[in-house]
Amino acid sequence: MAIPGLPPPKPIPIKDRASLVFVERAQLDVKDGAFVAINADGTRTHIPIGGLACLMLEPGARISHAAIALAARTGTLITWVGEGGVRLYSAGQPGGARSDRLLWQAQLALDPAARLRIVREMFRVRFDETAPERRSIDQLRGIEGARVRRSYELLAQQHGVNWKRRSYNTGDWDAADVPNRCLSAATACLHGLTEAAVLAAGYAPAIGFLHTGKPLSFVYDIADLWKISTVVPEAFKIAGQAAKGKLDMTPDRAVRLACRDAFRRSGLLAKIIPGIEDILAAGALPKPEPPKDAIGPAFKDKEGGGDDGHRG
Repeated sequence: MAIPGLPPPKPIPIKDRASLVFVERAQLDVKDGAFVAINADGTRTHIPIGGLACLMLEPGARISHAAIALAARTGTLITWVGEGGVRLYSAGQPGGARSDRLLWQAQLALDPAARLRIVREMFRVRFDETAPERRSIDQLRGIEGARVRRSYELLAQQHGVNWKRRSYNTGDWDAADVPNRCLSAATACLHGLTEAAVLAAGYAPAIGFLHTGKPLSFVYDIADLWKISTVVPEAFKIAGQAAKGKLDMTPDRAVRLACRDAFRRSGLLAKIIPGIEDILAAGALPKPEPPKDAIGPAFKDKEGGGDDGHRG
């Protein structure tokens, strides 16, 4: 915490920080020099803001200008999300303050050999096996697509869902059948959580490797690593319950609640942040050195202590 007349404390490296804290139904402010969450009854809870990579504000949370300013000075990302991080509405520092990581990510994406190595590593992580040799990125994308479609078919059979194919129209939500709406809601939840992780780690959501040309290409790349093992089963489970008339709410809301609980139960965000760098390391290109005089949690301090960026 900064003290008038004294230099601000050195930011804590990202690897030494707790990944995130969720806050709901509280007022965030700076009182008596401390970052606090104030409940409706006036109870204060101190939050060690400089020790967090990301502060996620859920519905009912409000934050003051002073609190935003302090979070910025300590390098903590502020995001506004749905319950449990199922949607990311906005981020206080889009793209993070990591010029070294942005440059590394761009360098990897522009190098054809490095990009292919990363896509192959994504395949290995996603399917727990080595990608076939002598395959292009387009060919690997086709193989992955076939496997995902097969996974959908198997989960549909398991949960008694009448599954035809993946089909949806973002401009007409009601045009899709219930299983497709459930799957769309589930993937939207995962994309929100993943985008928060990408931003907190200091990377650009738009610079992808398997996916390209979209504002969230890298988010899709990283989310796909966990999609089949996390939110897709929840989607088909809810779709099966809907088919049997066992839901007391709309299917898409039931999916969001199920994903929220799954994220909290599994601590998925804490796995995504270190997983990002493990994936990019497969590109086998060295990271640029961060500026030694830069201010922020992700940069080395002047005495040589620093952040290898591996743990969030």
